[in-house]
Amino acid sequence: MDIAALSVVMSQSALQQAAGLQVMSLAKEQAQSEAQSMVQMLSQAPHPSLGKTLDIRV
Repeated sequence: MDIAALSVVMSQSALQQAAGLQVMSLAKEQAQSEAQSMVQMLSQAPHPSLGKTLDIRV
């Protein structure tokens, strides 16, 4: 393999890795935002004790 082809392959690999990291970063930010929204929603629940126990009769 010549130097030019090796350079192109290495450049494509670096670009692919950078793009993958950017996508992962966006997914992480979105997950954090959704988690914060869920925590806020749960803290504003009208009945905070509702659903904490389950009565089972056999």
